[in-house]
Amino acid sequence: MTSLQYRHAVSEDLDALVKLEDRCFTEDRISRRSFRRFLDMPRDRLIVALDGEELVGYCLVLMSAATRLARIYSIAVSPSERGRNIGEQLVRHAEAAAVEAGRIVMRLEVREDNTPAIRLYQRLGYRQFGTYRDYYEDHGTALRFERRILFYAPSREFPAVPYYPQTTEFSCGPAALIMAMATLDEQQPMTTLEELKLWREATTIFMLAGHGGCGPHGLALAAWHRGFHASAYISKEGALFKDTVRNDDKKRVLELVHEGFLHDIGQTGIELHHDPLTLDGMQAALHDGRIPVILISTWQLNRSRVPHWVTVCAIDDQFVYLHDPEIDTEIGETVADKQYLPIDRRVFDRMSRYGKNQPLQAAVIVGPKRDSSATN
Repeated sequence: MTSLQYRHAVSEDLDALVKLEDRCFTEDRISRRSFRRFLDMPRDRLIVALDGEELVGYCLVLMSAATRLARIYSIAVSPSERGRNIGEQLVRHAEAAAVEAGRIVMRLEVREDNTPAIRLYQRLGYRQFGTYRDYYEDHGTALRFERRILFYAPSREFPAVPYYPQTTEFSCGPAALIMAMATLDEQQPMTTLEELKLWREATTIFMLAGHGGCGPHGLALAAWHRGFHASAYISKEGALFKDTVRNDDKKRVLELVHEGFLHDIGQTGIELHHDPLTLDGMQAALHDGRIPVILISTWQLNRSRVPHWVTVCAIDDQFVYLHDPEIDTEIGETVADKQYLPIDRRVFDRMSRYGKNQPLQAAVIVGPKRDSSATN
């Protein structure tokens, strides 16, 4: 038994690929014409496993032109070669090729009755996120799995940002602020009690339904009161989030809270800018050791138009890396899914605007402690 080799397929592999396909599948086969097209498509990747001169496996990965997604379209291993860990290695090589192409997430479909394959994907960290009914030629059901494959490699260029998950559905702002402050002060509490204290200080009282969220004015004040330098960038003047409530009495409450925030900010050294914070500004802040906390619309993440606070940890030529404090355990998310989450710069530009008409852009930049006695 010779050692296995893995490489990108070439046109000379066409006959062997068709032969392997016919050996492995009786339905949903990839045709010779399709294999030839995939071999000629520079955007996609076709990885093959070789035992000596014999082609014993392949993994076909499709790369979306419009998104940062990659998808394992088909994977096959010769029946006589199973048990040699070829399938797992093909997946890993496919992920590496997708990362090299700048893809963030790998997706795939697998028959719901293919228990060995499902176990393999789960062991590799894939989680189910959907179902396709009547997906295969025999009308079988496919389960949809995905895994984040691109991760930020920490460097000395930016400070390391610790992660803290929000513990309530309404405290994303305090959780994001905690992460920023804890980056700059190792003594900063990272507890639910601190999270709730921050929410009480920074809440706008009303927003959408349920408990009120936090606005940039309140978050900046909360950071200042804990001795940190703080500045806020807000593209609109006046009370924020008024269009999220319909009741006139609630609108008046929002206005009064806003007036209170402005009064309190006037008693501090907080810099208040009525301009949006640019990506260059965020990157400059990070280089200076200051941490941006940004208001986003979650539409780009989960198709929900909800205002949400995140912490910006790093920026490079391709991505903005976020700590997202919200973990949805019901769909299998873990802390690893929400740390240094890479967002395409163009997507982030759209994400960092909340609302349809004259969208709001808001950010709080937390700077180092002013001095040990600064608490006002």
